[in-house]
Amino acid sequence: AAPAEGEEAEGAGVVGLDRDRALTLGGLVVLVLGTLVLDLDVGLMSLTIAVVLSVISPKACRKAPSEVAWPTVLLVCGVLTYVAVLEEMGTIDYAGHAVADVGVPVLAALLLCYIGAIVSAFASSTALMGALIPLAVPFLLDGSIGAIGMVTALAVSATVVDVSPFSTNGAIVMANVKVTDRDAFYRRLLTYGGVVVAVVPLLTWLVFVVPGFG
Repeated sequence: AAPAEGEEAEGAGVVGLDRDRALTLGGLVVLVLGTLVLDLDVGLMSLTIAVVLSVISPKACRKAPSEVAWPTVLLVCGVLTYVAVLEEMGTIDYAGHAVADVGVPVLAALLLCYIGAIVSAFASSTALMGALIPLAVPFLLDGSIGAIGMVTALAVSATVVDVSPFSTNGAIVMANVKVTDRDAFYRRLLTYGGVVVAVVPLLTWLVFVVPGFG
């Protein structure tokens, strides 16, 4: 009887593919194709697919709103709105150009790495890379700093902090983590993000930029 009970316990943990799960997976495929191939708005696509799934399976979707981590959603929306306002006002561009105008290229590279880490903790790393790399072009062209090392340092500084609770990836982690004390987990993520922002840009600058200086 013991092996039979063990097999039943293992079988109880297996999740089968029913109609609702198949429709959800199909909706995810449609979302990816619509946004990447047809270049449709990801927010509108998500809401449309959610409405269609709710109409098809109203009973299964009835509990879905209560499963959403609304505090995390509001946090991300607020941070993204704040960063968008800063970008619209030109604050990030102003800071980047001010750093690029620094007379010492190696110091400007360090400051750009810090700007990348700090802003990326609240915004998209990919979009930020597209904004910061052109600012480094002037002192990359004169050969004082290696291009590969500078781009690598910027990429690492801007992406390693993506698990910050204010960023999209960190918010997804916060929304799906199963812990008894969510506030304590949030503080740990916040501490990690702060340590990464303070330490990683300096380390990447020392490892990738300084050796190629001169």
